[in-house]
Amino acid sequence: MSLEQEIRAIALQGKAAGLDLMKRPLKQLDEALLAMALSLEESKGIILTANQIDLQEAEKRGISGAMLERLKIKESTFQSMVEGVRQVVGLENPLGKTIREWSRPNGLKIKQVRVPIGVIGIIYESRPNVTVDASVLCLKTGNAVILRGGSEAIHSNRALLQALQTGAKKAGLPEAVVQLLPMTDREAIPLLCRQEDCIDLMIPRGGEGLIRTVTEHARMPVIKHYNGICHVYVHEKADLQMAERIILNAKCQRPGVCNALETLLIDESIAPRFLPQIVQALRKNQVEIRGDLSTQQWGGAEVKAASEEDWRTEYLDLILSVRVVKGIEEAIAHMEQYGSRHSDVIITEDSGIAEKFLNEMDSATVYWNASTRFTDGGEFGFGAEIGISTDKLHARGPMGLAELTSYKYQIFGSGQVRA
Repeated sequence: MSLEQEIRAIALQGKAAGLDLMKRPLKQLDEALLAMALSLEESKGIILTANQIDLQEAEKRGISGAMLERLKIKESTFQSMVEGVRQVVGLENPLGKTIREWSRPNGLKIKQVRVPIGVIGIIYESRPNVTVDASVLCLKTGNAVILRGGSEAIHSNRALLQALQTGAKKAGLPEAVVQLLPMTDREAIPLLCRQEDCIDLMIPRGGEGLIRTVTEHARMPVIKHYNGICHVYVHEKADLQMAERIILNAKCQRPGVCNALETLLIDESIAPRFLPQIVQALRKNQVEIRGDLSTQQWGGAEVKAASEEDWRTEYLDLILSVRVVKGIEEAIAHMEQYGSRHSDVIITEDSGIAEKFLNEMDSATVYWNASTRFTDGGEFGFGAEIGISTDKLHARGPMGLAELTSYKYQIFGSGQVRA
């Protein structure tokens, strides 16, 4: 069987599974999720062994420390994955919920109700936990899912898939409700993107190259989970102790994630006194700082010169770009030019300036006096997320269960005909 034929068969199986899921009661979907959690626990040894193989091969290939951290399934990571599945069971299912309803003068009653999207293709890199997260969130909302993980995590993903499919089968669902492309060929992605008669939505999660490939080839709608070039702007009326806490949390807590801080902007009126303070605090946390001339002037000898490329780079590491700006207009202009419209912050005690920022900054999530690290489905109270959308249509920001549904109209008549 050729690569094209193999992918076509997977897409057709996914479509059949998606249609099957539409007929299943919500209770059975939750039963399948519980069976998946149990199956993961029973397969723990196999999964961790497979992950060690991936880690060893990744180290031989010289993959960065940040990517290795994403790839590794630690004991705590595994327990979080399993607990996450059970938490999703407890979330309210949006399927079948009435969004709105009304009556027309002719007596027709119209309801708008939530339904599954159908079959969702998710292409991602490195993190094996996405295999579990994506599978359970899609299943909870009645969607079949076709996954394509990175080649660096292929052994981990195959082991996770086997456990998930075993759980689905025990609950009476077809295994094809969750599928993983078993091949690592790069040609598989364009081929998957051509299955528009079977796949209803494509979600790429990864670097710029991956997202460009998917958007260029996809014949179905795409929701992009683009890179996170997140900013913090420290306004002249900021509480500087608060600013330091927020910056350290946003940059240092987990530097390898998409909602970590990548560029710090500081108002020039406070730069001479705040830069020495924040540079010292960042250096204590092993952060490399790359700054413009003003940052180098006031931040000291440890600040390296920033290049034009630094302003548009998602480091996913303990590296931070720092620039001094002449006020909020210049700060917003910088974010609009170089940012990815993911998560951006203003730190200020001036409510008027804060409102200006919140209203004018065109990003999926905008913050006043809080860390970018809160851009997360769990932190927003969604319980879980499929990722962070930087698009504007259908879904924006953390994608929870509701964003994995579409809707349809149900119309109730009593013999009406149109004149």
